Amino acid sequence: MANDPRGSALADLFPLPIVQAPMAGGPSTPALAAAVSEAGGLGFLAAGYRTPEVMRAEIAELRTLTSRPFGVNLFMPQPPPADPAAVAAYADRLAAEATRYGAPLGDPDQGADDAYDAKLALLLDDPVPVVSFTFGCPSRTDVDALAAVGTLTVVTVTSAAEALAAQEAGADAVCVQGIEAGGHQGTHHDDPRADAPGAGAGLLPLLAEVREAVRLPVVAAGGLMRGAQIAAVLAAGACAAQLGTAFLACPESGARPFHKRALTDPAFPRTELTRAFSGRPARGLVNRFLREHGPYAPAAYPQVHHLTSGMRKAAAAAGDAQAVNLWAGQGHRLARELPAAALVGVLAAELDAARAASVCTNRGSTS
Repeated sequence: MANDPRGSALADLFPLPIVQAPMAGGPSTPALAAAVSEAGGLGFLAAGYRTPEVMRAEIAELRTLTSRPFGVNLFMPQPPPADPAAVAAYADRLAAEATRYGAPLGDPDQGADDAYDAKLALLLDDPVPVVSFTFGCPSRTDVDALAAVGTLTVVTVTSAAEALAAQEAGADAVCVQGIEAGGHQGTHHDDPRADAPGAGAGLLPLLAEVREAVRLPVVAAGGLMRGAQIAAVLAAGACAAQLGTAFLACPESGARPFHKRALTDPAFPRTELTRAFSGRPARGLVNRFLREHGPYAPAAYPQVHHLTSGMRKAAAAAGDAQAVNLWAGQGHRLARELPAAALVGVLAAELDAARAASVCTNRGSTS
């Protein structure tokens, strides 16, 4: 179709406009990415929190499972926290939690660059089809280096200004993340003033703003769980839709079983943005830890992430869903426990049905 926005180098890599979001911390696995890519979407590995060696091993494993294109997501290095004393105060607050779970609090100063340079060097030495970036915008030098080895680049953005920065850096596309999205908000600069209720843009208005601001292809992300929603963002000008929470319940997902169950458990009816677990705004199911500590968590990422990591692992090992980050988007109750390839197929069928219904409706309105 003449107005089909999928005419881009990125969209040409995969026949279906469905991208599996990179979900750091375990949910994204080579098996999940391979299943999505094999089914016609674009699977992603999440290199965040992985060592460079683990990232390399997961890429190698993924290549044994599919010959289709896939992507790897990197976290950008972060600045030091504005108030180290606030991190220390939060550590004092969490002392009882550490005792409760028998896990000492971690060292908040383990590093804030997530081994970015080493991971980038590996991806330049052994290129992958797509590399995306979260928590900031890469330099023009880094983008050009990836382009020189044949890698397409995507920058996660949460505003038109961030999209303009990505365009200036030479990115091939942007992933527009609405406030509905599960997990961390991919803002380039973490501003605590944006924590006010009502702050942050919903996906559809943000998508329109970005489309008017930049010439880049746009991938839409945020609360998308059904094919009809994919049809809506494509109609609004996106070249593809990125879904994360929708894939969490898949058997190929590395999410903990209690996390998968919680998505549709009536005991977890809603989500909130919180800094409680990592020090950066992230959307998750509301549980005890989020309620009790969220209001006191400082803007300090990844320091708070390092601080709470051991405690969260101990709680997860004990099967306690009340003290771990249950990242989920606003559409979590629509999650379906399907194999990833089957889910891609269902989403594609729903997308086709939504498009057909739109055509019929438009014809009826003019007859």
